[in-house]
Amino acid sequence: MFNEHKVEIEWAGRPLTLETGKIARQADGAVVATYGETVVLATVVSAKEPKPGLDFFPLTVNYQEKTFAAGKIPGGFFKREGRPSEKETLTSRLIDRPIRPLFVDGYKNDTQIILTVLQHDLENDPDIVAMVATSAALTLSGVPFMGPIGAARVGYIGGDYVINPHIDEMDESQLDLVVAGTSDAVLMVESEAQQLSEDVMLGAVMHGHKHFQPVIDAIVKLAEVAAKEPREFLPEDLSELEGEMLKVVENDLREAYKITDKQERYAAVDAVKAKVKETFLPEDAEEHAWAPEQVATVFKALQAKIVRWNILDTGTRIDGRDLKTVRPINAEVGVFPRTHGSAVFTRGETQAMVVATLGTGEDEQFVDALTGTYKESFLLHYNFPPYSVGETGRVGAPGRREIGHGKLAWRAIHPLLPGPDQFPYTIRVVSEITESNGSSSMATVCGTSLALMDAGVPISKPVAGIAMGLIKEDDRFAVLSDILGDEDHLGDMDFKVAGTDDGITSLQMDIKITGITEEIMQVALDQAKGGRMHILDEMANALSESRGEIGEFAPRIEVMQIPTDKIRDVIGTGGKVIREIVEKTGAKINIEDDGTVKIASSNAKEIEAAKKWIHSLTAEPEVGEIYEGTVVKTADFGAFVNFFGPKDGLVHISQLAPERVQKTTDVVKEGDKVFVKLMGFDERGKVRLSMKVVDQETGEEIKKEQAEAADS
Repeated sequence: MFNEHKVEIEWAGRPLTLETGKIARQADGAVVATYGETVVLATVVSAKEPKPGLDFFPLTVNYQEKTFAAGKIPGGFFKREGRPSEKETLTSRLIDRPIRPLFVDGYKNDTQIILTVLQHDLENDPDIVAMVATSAALTLSGVPFMGPIGAARVGYIGGDYVINPHIDEMDESQLDLVVAGTSDAVLMVESEAQQLSEDVMLGAVMHGHKHFQPVIDAIVKLAEVAAKEPREFLPEDLSELEGEMLKVVENDLREAYKITDKQERYAAVDAVKAKVKETFLPEDAEEHAWAPEQVATVFKALQAKIVRWNILDTGTRIDGRDLKTVRPINAEVGVFPRTHGSAVFTRGETQAMVVATLGTGEDEQFVDALTGTYKESFLLHYNFPPYSVGETGRVGAPGRREIGHGKLAWRAIHPLLPGPDQFPYTIRVVSEITESNGSSSMATVCGTSLALMDAGVPISKPVAGIAMGLIKEDDRFAVLSDILGDEDHLGDMDFKVAGTDDGITSLQMDIKITGITEEIMQVALDQAKGGRMHILDEMANALSESRGEIGEFAPRIEVMQIPTDKIRDVIGTGGKVIREIVEKTGAKINIEDDGTVKIASSNAKEIEAAKKWIHSLTAEPEVGEIYEGTVVKTADFGAFVNFFGPKDGLVHISQLAPERVQKTTDVVKEGDKVFVKLMGFDERGKVRLSMKVVDQETGEEIKKEQAEAADS
């Protein structure tokens, strides 16, 4: 019934299977990829005709995790999957980045790729499986895709590289790096690292590239028996238009790209664009030789060529810098004194205003993932308002770009954060990009580092980030430090490196061409290190290490440990006891399953009162210690005193006072506050207390000599 095809290989110790011909047969390409017992379906559909009027390639990638894949039912009222999670959004971007450059230039047919996680074995992350499935589905679909690509995750455990480590092995790894590319070149890298050297990072990239080659071979093998006929697609020949337009705009564009101020430069480029429109799309003409989208496409290409020619020919960039110089930096901290920590980091015409807020365990984010629900105590939110580039636009929920840039900065900072036992706070950082002209994500890294230090968060070292670019024509290439927005759009590589003076904490790379060599990556990494050290020096002018204590407006948190069998005593039936503690003391209290208790308040007295109360509920009284208590009952033979949390003990009538006592109520009455010493326990385990050995005014023990002197 089905025309099924299947390829299976052994990859990093687990079977990888690629199947087609049974599921989603009406899609242009569909592959079910199974790795271990994780299963992902990839489908590709591309419109038969291009969308009219477009001068860009309309590609959409949607990665989606179905909770049934892990045997779960979604939480919430509606009990179905809702908007994409952060993981789904980031994985969609991860897949988009390496495949987008491989579609043939000029292809503008609406193309959608949908990845669906069908089964998760809780050992193999579906993101790598989804990338492999995408590559296979595209290769089979017949669309003009110059793949296939392979992908792999690389860990670094005990000084060795590990391909596709299991999820639980990642806790031991100093590196989480995803690399994707073709058989010849690397196209994409995304990573978080524990301050690793440039050599170790480059080695990981090349190790991953080497070890995903069998995957590419398997996809080719499947395509040999299952691929559809390639679509007939010939890119438009716009060389004639390009030649004509170059004569009109070359001199003007060269002059425009000598203007260092971004807004002035954009105005000059807009004037050239208007000249092009007037020349090639005159309003009074009945017919135009070229379509508007063709004119727009060629104008973009000429912009890129002129900028690239200038850089390669002269070594001088748009804003007059040489290849290695970083734009002027200004860093300030404490700009909003009532916030817990704040910084403004400005590099050239890029500016990040970053604010850090410290919270308690109640502020942790619950993340409902396929692998289970977990709590996240470090949140970094990046916002890119339209005014930052002098434009109007939509303001609302964060888009894919904002989520991706925020996560990149999160990865750069995360390895330097203190553990919860050292700093038991929930940390939220918000980066508002107030100006942008080149790598606002790296400005966010620098601003976040400063804001956290200003808040008194004991990060182990300051972190800085820098964005690198590349211009490559044939055998000539130029690596650019601290790229402008135009250099990013018109160049061949976006290479972001963040880290400390000891090593790299995050590396992200996107390549737009297929000729990047190991040598070029090495040059870029070395040049980025020099730039990173310079930025760290500039940041140190504002703040070089974390402040010794948190700000006056931040909550104080103290941690105490109680036995796990005492947790129920502190919480009480239906939470009655802990609610009473919170209401009476004013402190916030969070109790973990392991007996860790976090007490938070901006008032030290409130924390101390809560600690004392909890201690009285969980600790055991010690023989020989003196306690303040309350008389709760009197009897002929003595008084019962509540002296330690809920614990009562008997002060025998002979222990009420140094002198002989005829009647208990001659010395104490119910409700009296008294000092007692715990003398021990009788044969039945009952508590024995004494008042006569304690000075009832000072609460200090009466020494034997004092007692004898008083008797005489």
